[in-house]
Amino acid sequence: MSDPFESTKPEELGAVLGKHFIYTYENGWQYEMYIKGDRVIDYRIHSGMVGGRWVRNQVAHIVRLADAVFKVSWDEPTGTTVSVAVNLVERRLHGVIFFPQWIEKNPKLTVCFQNDHIEKMQQLRDAGPTYPKLVIDEFAAITYLEDCGPGDEDVISCGPELLADGYAARRN
Repeated sequence: MSDPFESTKPEELGAVLGKHFIYTYENGWQYEMYIKGDRVIDYRIHSGMVGGRWVRNQVAHIVRLADAVFKVSWDEPTGTTVSVAVNLVERRLHGVIFFPQWIEKNPKLTVCFQNDHIEKMQQLRDAGPTYPKLVIDEFAAITYLEDCGPGDEDVISCGPELLADGYAARRN
């Protein structure tokens, strides 16, 4: 069996490792991502269908597409699959989220710190239904971008409900 990360070339990811950014999709949904390592991200969802959800140490496929352009893709225990192309220079991204039907019907079931509820997410996924999937295909503006360095456990360490007022509204 081939390496599931064969397209990930850690030596090409220096420009994105440690980046932390908040972005708002054209549909108004607001997300936050931290590229913690060459194969792992943390993220928080501030608003949208599953606003309030957050995840640490999500295994991800991260590849360099061009100078300052990267693609981050992952598959969640919920059955949701996500792929995000990030352009750090233009501060723009494009994301595609494939939500299983059970999440479309009951999105609040996933609003939690996923790491503490992996078994429950897998049970819900397996109970389904999974198809047809709800596909969210949107562009987003990166409204806040900073370099925190890789491996920082404090960048995303709590749910969005515990953040200071105005946290997600920051701009730079």
